[in-house]
Amino acid sequence: MSTESITFGDYLALQQLYADYAAALDAAQWERWPDFFTDDGVYRLQPRENHERGLPLATLSFDSKGMLRDRVYGIRETLFHDPYYQRHVVSAPRVRQAGDGRWECEANYAVLRTKLSQPSTVFNVGHYLDVVVRTPAGLRFASRQCIYDSEMIPNSIIYPI
Repeated sequence: MSTESITFGDYLALQQLYADYAAALDAAQWERWPDFFTDDGVYRLQPRENHERGLPLATLSFDSKGMLRDRVYGIRETLFHDPYYQRHVVSAPRVRQAGDGRWECEANYAVLRTKLSQPSTVFNVGHYLDVVVRTPAGLRFASRQCIYDSEMIPNSIIYPI
């Protein structure tokens, strides 16, 4: 992979992918979530300490669109939890490497959570490490690693980050 620069059009498409991803999750459009990934796309949610030490343990780890769909089914049909809203605040993606329709990017994120009768709180903060590829359907995540800063997770993580 080369480190050639990214075109303005491709960078706008990357920003749109990031914005659409966050908007779909914030709107609880869970069925859309797997479609942001390639068929063999990887989604991992991992504490920063494990990531930095090269330890494989992750809070959530899926390695196909089918597994992402199973998670959506679980969210909709089998997981019982107090409902809450999420709101993502995501920085502009920083392209670390670019070439041949493939980009390695990172972006910071903060997810706020609002339970129906409580004030909003900071739920999860960290950064995304992504591999984005061009497909016939547009840009998709081949890999999305959500590396969160704190080892402590309030309750559990039900919805994607």
